[in-house]
Amino acid sequence: MFKLIHEDKNSRARSGQLITAHGVINTPCFMPVGTQGTVKTLSPQELEEAGAEIILSNAYHLFLRPGLEVIKNAGGLHQFISWPKPILTDSGGYQIFSLALLRKVTDEGVNFQSHVDGARHLLRPEDVINIQHTFGSDIMMPLDECVHYPCSKDQAEVALRRTVDWARRSKLVHSQKSGNCGLLFGIVQGATYEDLRRECAERIIEIGFDGYALGGISVGEPKHLSYNIVDFTAQFLPADKPRYVMGVGLPEDIIENAGQGIDMFDCVVPTRYGRNGTAFTSEGKLTIRNAAYIRDWGPLDKRCQCHTCKHFSRAYLRHLFNTDEMLGLRLVSLHNINFYLRLMRDIREAIARDKFTEFKKEFLNSYNNVLSS
Repeated sequence: MFKLIHEDKNSRARSGQLITAHGVINTPCFMPVGTQGTVKTLSPQELEEAGAEIILSNAYHLFLRPGLEVIKNAGGLHQFISWPKPILTDSGGYQIFSLALLRKVTDEGVNFQSHVDGARHLLRPEDVINIQHTFGSDIMMPLDECVHYPCSKDQAEVALRRTVDWARRSKLVHSQKSGNCGLLFGIVQGATYEDLRRECAERIIEIGFDGYALGGISVGEPKHLSYNIVDFTAQFLPADKPRYVMGVGLPEDIIENAGQGIDMFDCVVPTRYGRNGTAFTSEGKLTIRNAAYIRDWGPLDKRCQCHTCKHFSRAYLRHLFNTDEMLGLRLVSLHNINFYLRLMRDIREAIARDKFTEFKKEFLNSYNNVLSS
């Protein structure tokens, strides 16, 4: 169930609460990505302490390893990974479609070759929902067809038709489950074609879902184009349901999309950048390997109170990365997750005070002031 709490008076930004079997999620929210049942380098305790209210895992990867039986015998995904709060599981459609030479798509589903052991698998929309029910997911995403940018309108229309058909089949099998069976979101495709985005949104809404996601965003298109598509499509999504932009993004993307009325975000960026030595700070991105920090005794971000910033200097973090010590990538990843989750809290607070527009301007002015990467 989704409860809309407040709409900013000067923008389309809004705050709300998404209620699931494993807890309440305050929105707008960011979901740290634990693709294979772990947010890379970080423990569940560290995620909780950072303020994470939900994480994302990937049904495709977990289906391949460790497999359904292992997770089922563990008592479900929450028990298996020791995470007590909500979990959203992505269908893995994007990952499957990225296999290109290893998969074949038909109206029935996707026949693909595992990137792990080469075994052949057929995943139909019904299979993907059953997998996520076995996991005990709080929020489930149906199988959809995602096209890369650029693509022809004909290609986008084929993907739209399949996405809608698979959504209908997914809803049918989900509705036949008994007990607490989690929430099912619908996904809107249509590439960069506004008429297709509107058509897909209307057809997906007609089927009826617990929330609505925009897929096929940030797949290679220019940033201004992704912003335009989100802004255009969001206006057709129900106001009383959560809106989720999949795979977004960078801090500036999140702020832009939040102002367009988006409630949920996920991205591998905070931990991926962290493992490569890039920290997000209130003054922009900072590449800690750089020689400029060899005698810098200050924290990554003077405005941050995370464990990394309270205890370790930039000089020490630079030393860890330049000696290939694992602690370095852990500490920067931890900071980045804290940065993202604090950003979401600040966004929610700004919305509550009808100050989102001012917050956006102040944040971006400071964030874009010193870009070091």
